[in-house]
Amino acid sequence: MVTMAQRIESLRTERGLSRPALSAALGFPRTAVEKFETGRQTPTQSQQIQLAAYFGVTTAFLRGETDERAEGAGTWLERAYAEEEPAPAPRPAPAPAAPTVVQSSGSKSEGAMFSALLKSDSFQALVRSAVADYLRSPEGQALLEKAARKR
Repeated sequence: MVTMAQRIESLRTERGLSRPALSAALGFPRTAVEKFETGRQTPTQSQQIQLAAYFGVTTAFLRGETDERAEGAGTWLERAYAEEEPAPAPRPAPAPAAPTVVQSSGSKSEGAMFSALLKSDSFQALVRSAVADYLRSPEGQALLEKAARKR
């Protein structure tokens, strides 16, 4: 399997760019591309999107998840979502019941803080993002394929 570091280096050399030149072209710190290519640092999600757009490839190709460079030719998961019709607007969910919090230390403030964390939009967005990233990974796709075969 090709790593993201190898992909970035390969795409950069195809264009005949130096590491500092690519960093400058994308507005990254001067040594950022060197760190990405040596594996000392992983590009953030937004940096991955910038790199993929600059080279005209998908982020899945950049991450080494697929060998298909073109949009629409990505992983089976990306193709499945791209072919779907737009989903109808979701109906409002009924108000959830108050969560039951099991407190290990007997402190009510700990349970209240944990409940507040679970309800926060930023925490829920973080969990959704982490799950989506995992499902796009090769391991996540294998898990989804296994689940689909059981149906």
